[in-house]
Amino acid sequence: MEDWKRLVEPYTRPLFFAHSRMTRGKTLGVRGLVVEDERRVLLIEHTYLEGWWLPGGGVDAFEAAGDAVVRELREEAGIIAQETPRLLSIHSNERFFPGDHVLLYRIDRFERGELTSQGEIKNVDFFDIDALPGNINGGSLRRIQEALQGLPPDPLW
Repeated sequence: MEDWKRLVEPYTRPLFFAHSRMTRGKTLGVRGLVVEDERRVLLIEHTYLEGWWLPGGGVDAFEAAGDAVVRELREEAGIIAQETPRLLSIHSNERFFPGDHVLLYRIDRFERGELTSQGEIKNVDFFDIDALPGNINGGSLRRIQEALQGLPPDPLW
């Protein structure tokens, strides 16, 4: 039903990027690594992209990055942070969009609430770190491995 979004995304992406560049200059995004019981991580599946991803999105004008990840977690996954998110790493996302940077935050204490995203998220689920989905986004997989296995963060997303 939502496959049309994945079909049009490659064509709408340049328009989104052009708009972002005109309104933001460099772009800044956030992703949240939500960890449950030290064994399970939260992943989302968008309606417009393939695979499972760490939840997150862009930092709005006049918004702090930590506030942005809290907002994105609530909107996309219904996760209500019960602690200040901890910044784990900063990554250049040049391969996907020149000038883009992504900050990864970790949240261990949270409550589950209602999703507020309107048509953007297809699925939300927690996965055991030893049983992550086969179609997880490569950057998301690397960030999980770095954070939970103590590996040094790669500067590239």
